[in-house]
Amino acid sequence: MTKKPFPTLNRLLKTAVVLAAVIANNAFAESEAWPKEISLGYQKYGPLIILKSTGELEKRLQDKGVAVKWAEFQFGPPMLEALNTNNLDFAVTGETPPVFAQAAKGSPLVYVANEPASPQGEGLVVKADSEVKSVADLKGKKVATAKGSNAHYFLIQALANAGLTLNDIEVAYLAPADARAALERGDVAAWSIWDYFYAAAEVQLGTRTLTNGEGIVNNYAFYSSRREFVEKYPELVEIILEEVRKTDAWVKNNPTEAAEKLAVHVGVDAKILEKALRRSNYGPEHLTADVIAAQQKIADTLLDIKLLPKAIKVEDAVWRPKVK
Repeated sequence: MTKKPFPTLNRLLKTAVVLAAVIANNAFAESEAWPKEISLGYQKYGPLIILKSTGELEKRLQDKGVAVKWAEFQFGPPMLEALNTNNLDFAVTGETPPVFAQAAKGSPLVYVANEPASPQGEGLVVKADSEVKSVADLKGKKVATAKGSNAHYFLIQALANAGLTLNDIEVAYLAPADARAALERGDVAAWSIWDYFYAAAEVQLGTRTLTNGEGIVNNYAFYSSRREFVEKYPELVEIILEEVRKTDAWVKNNPTEAAEKLAVHVGVDAKILEKALRRSNYGPEHLTADVIAAQQKIADTLLDIKLLPKAIKVEDAVWRPKVK
């Protein structure tokens, strides 16, 4: 029986090179699929801060080797500024901040998903003993709101419904904490604000609501990211949304317990938070044509009154994940 010759040294070397290339390619593919770290921006209210407190996202990503970093912001515009400058990977804001962020030069922002409309979660409030009885009575008076926030757009639309514009009032652009203090002191006649600050004003200050967002705005909450990030890590983005949906479902079914849990991390009375949670709607989904159209209306409105620096097409910034 004739023995087969051993492979030549040349063939062995070729095999080794091929194997090394395969291993290297697999390692590269694995590193591309999962980043070492993801940074999420959140506000002191809502599903993301509850998700942060549970640690469930960290558990879900542990075997992928992905560390989770959290960054707190008082409201949306500064958060999306961080996103636009690549200092944040994932964010949640109201409906107006993404419009301003998209209009920034070279913006990488993309809409990932939205929570259902919650128009009752915004209010235009005055002190209980205020002489202002209607939105129309605000003509010539000072009104506080956070610039570029969802409450900013709500104020614009509430005024329009009363036959007024921003030019008919004096706008005081203040962060929520400063705006509340200004209302308490009487430095402003009214405050346009979102939950949970809205609920806190009602409960703690006994404010009177001139109007909430019903019939005026949708008050969607949007999850956004950077285009390069979602295109590179689509599976990771879907995992985050899955965990948010789980958190949302729990909050929806357990508002009292959720408020108590949130109170520990926010330092606000649970009754205030429960009031806010009960007038919110839950369950993030990818943007539909109707939601995109609603965002485009905001962009066009802001452009018409010269608050937006340039025209934008919202649809251009909508992430459309590939169907598996």
